[in-house]
Amino acid sequence: MPNTISEKDADFIHQTSVNSDEIDLRELFSVLWAGKVVIIAITFLFAVGAVGLALWMPNIYKSEATLAPAEESQGGGLSALAGQFGGLASLAGVNLGKGNTDKTGLAIEVLKSRKFTSDFIANHRILPVLMAVKKWDSSSNKISFDSDIYNSEENTWVREVKPPKAPEPSMQEAYKEFSKILSVSEDKDSGLVTIAVEHKSPYVAKQWVEWLINDINQVMKERDVEEAKRSTVYLEKQIEQTNVADIRSVLYKLVEEQAKTIMFAEVRNEYIFKTIDPAVVPEEKFKPKRALICVLGTFLGGMLAVFIVLVRYFLRK
Repeated sequence: MPNTISEKDADFIHQTSVNSDEIDLRELFSVLWAGKVVIIAITFLFAVGAVGLALWMPNIYKSEATLAPAEESQGGGLSALAGQFGGLASLAGVNLGKGNTDKTGLAIEVLKSRKFTSDFIANHRILPVLMAVKKWDSSSNKISFDSDIYNSEENTWVREVKPPKAPEPSMQEAYKEFSKILSVSEDKDSGLVTIAVEHKSPYVAKQWVEWLINDINQVMKERDVEEAKRSTVYLEKQIEQTNVADIRSVLYKLVEEQAKTIMFAEVRNEYIFKTIDPAVVPEEKFKPKRALICVLGTFLGGMLAVFIVLVRYFLRK
């Protein structure tokens, strides 16, 4: 015959469980109250440390610009030629391709590349301002350098590092540091591109954004012009070697498209990106969020203190 629990016994077990929970909660609060001094002390130390850290961290300013992709210089013409004379052009060994390439995506990848960044740092001579700035004085608009890294009076690097690193930072180190402060994003819906730079000096951040826009336009322009010139030389050789009238017609049209590309590049400074919203000198800092750091530091200290009190109590028990 199976064992059954009467209703009275069930009520007793339930009441005992409730009382046990109440006892556990009372015990928990009593333990925390007994360790209130430890909790307050640890929380206070973490709060002071968080405030000190927040005040020690320098202000970082962020300047950004919004850009729109410029019109394709030769996409329409090459696309039309590809549809009309693609077969004939292939007989001459010329691949028209799709014509309308994603130059915006290519420009963004070039902008973030190691080669472009290294050339940008070298051409504008910004290595000390990138790697050795200590703080920025808002009243005089001057930046000071860390004397343990760079001697600004003698323009020499004095940092102490172990081989293979040298006192003067390499372009690999500079690229890693520059990648941390540069952000490039593209809105897939609107096609707009945002370029932003973070720095301790708001004026430096604005200047670098402007330089980046000018340089990427210039680099992409030079790439297309050089490619168009090489293509023109090749096409002219193909014209001399063929006697087929239709193929010569296609090649002449291709030469014309390359000439349009060169002309388009020469007359436009904003070759790849047109500035919609230019960079400005930010008046407010971007980071650190000092209030948030203080709140999180205090909260972390309180949680750690409660954990220490509970662990110590149960270990003793």
